[in-house]
Amino acid sequence: MGLATEHAPAVWELSKDMAPALRKLGERGDIIRTMQKALGPQSGERDPMSFQIHDGAPETPIVGRVVDKHLSDELGENLTVVLDGIDGWTHHIAGIAPERLEDARSGSIIEIGPAEAAARPSDRTITAIAEDGIYRPSRHLEQAKFEGRVPGGDYEGYVDAHVRRLEALRRAGIVERIDADQWRIPDDLVSRAAAYVAGRDRQSSVRVLSPVDLGKQIGSDGATWLDRRLVHGETTGLAPVGFGHQVREAMDQRREHHIERGDATRSRDGRIFYRRSLLATLREREVARVGAEMAERKALPFRAAPDGESVSGKFTGTVQLSSGKFAVVEKSHEFTLVPWRPVIDRQLGREVMGIVQGGSVSWQLGRRRGPNL
Repeated sequence: MGLATEHAPAVWELSKDMAPALRKLGERGDIIRTMQKALGPQSGERDPMSFQIHDGAPETPIVGRVVDKHLSDELGENLTVVLDGIDGWTHHIAGIAPERLEDARSGSIIEIGPAEAAARPSDRTITAIAEDGIYRPSRHLEQAKFEGRVPGGDYEGYVDAHVRRLEALRRAGIVERIDADQWRIPDDLVSRAAAYVAGRDRQSSVRVLSPVDLGKQIGSDGATWLDRRLVHGETTGLAPVGFGHQVREAMDQRREHHIERGDATRSRDGRIFYRRSLLATLREREVARVGAEMAERKALPFRAAPDGESVSGKFTGTVQLSSGKFAVVEKSHEFTLVPWRPVIDRQLGREVMGIVQGGSVSWQLGRRRGPNL
């Protein structure tokens, strides 16, 4: 190990780094045992050399299933996640903010990547839009529509992204939310936001790709992570061993499931053709089924919200489906389920209004609503 040198028979010099090196080696052994325990029966099939321990955020994105998550410190400010990657490695990643793993459960498929860049154009845009230190989302929306430079024309979604950024900065004590349409912005917002991100640069970015495990995805009536990989022909990055091999097998089983259900056909040459707009069709099926089940419990009729329709009512909660997370919007005589977005969370228990567009919702928040709403 290079921690001791023999100068003469029975005369040894111990390295000054011996104690910390042995301590680090012992900690690594403890971590590997934790990873083996998290893998359960599968641990015997895994080579300990395939265990990768990350000191901070991974340099490149890692996709895999959550096999364990636990507190990294006694204060409960950070979590550690053990991820069984599709790359054939088992990853141990510590120091993740709990809110980033809130929707991830054991078996969930997630992507963990490097920390977000410190410099953000959104911070500069917010500063430019603010007048006398006050940023107004409604003013930003008006200007965005006037300039017409937002890709895809999703102006509400564009402004919502800036509001989400402000929410993060509010939690850091950098900005202040006055009301739904007013934020107090410091003159040095850009530099303070950059310093804040730099101080958290070990924080990994986390994206939940599927809240349910592979087994439930195979027979699901919703649009799953496996479906997105099948439709787009994504087979790269799947190792022939470990979880990568399990994903390949699950994709094969999911493909056969679609053929049996008539959602896909196999040609004579073996090529697979999927139903047009398969993901949207599956999402609609699952929402209809879950909506009907909820209607029985609520004793309130469920009505699906078709694309292009305006929805309004009280935001009463969320429901996690294979197709994603959905918001529950209720009126006195009916309720509906619409795709959830983070910006809606702070409106819980309030009246909301939005337009369903392409499998998402453009929420119109912070505006004055008429008595009919």
